[in-house]
Amino acid sequence: MAEVPVEDSRDFAAIPDAFQRLWTPHRMVYIQGGPEPHVEQCPFCRAPQLSDEEGLIVARGEHAYVLLNLFPYNSGHLLVCPYRHVATYDLATPEEVAEIGELTQIAMRVLTEVSRCDGFNIGMNQGRVAGAGVAGHLHQHIVPRWMSDANFFPIIAETKALPQLLGEVRAEVQAAWPAR
Repeated sequence: MAEVPVEDSRDFAAIPDAFQRLWTPHRMVYIQGGPEPHVEQCPFCRAPQLSDEEGLIVARGEHAYVLLNLFPYNSGHLLVCPYRHVATYDLATPEEVAEIGELTQIAMRVLTEVSRCDGFNIGMNQGRVAGAGVAGHLHQHIVPRWMSDANFFPIIAETKALPQLLGEVRAEVQAAWPAR
């Protein structure tokens, strides 16, 4: 893989500083989408209708499925969603809750094997006020973490370095997913 040049901040207009710049133009789709980028159709209802490659789906269960986050915090950032369009965890059926839990455990094992991550952030944002980007459809985040990842870079610089393309990550995770 070709090495991507990093621009020296001293060559930028204005006052030079000690910061490197990492350009992530793919994030503009998310940023320009505004506070409700998926008004026309729920992306979590649409994804299962697509091929695994097009929907970034890693695994399909009976009541829930696993897909890559289109706007990941880290490489391998997965989401576990019920097929049914339900907004909050308390509205999920016992079968959906059980399968979301089972798929989460499998995802953790697979991500640990594939990416050699050191830990995880796992959670659900319930409702727009709690930070849910798609508040109408329940989804659980599974974010792999490494001792060397940039914990505060996304918060301070609103930028995240992602070393792999989504399609590559999806293929690796799906290939390592155990058969059901």
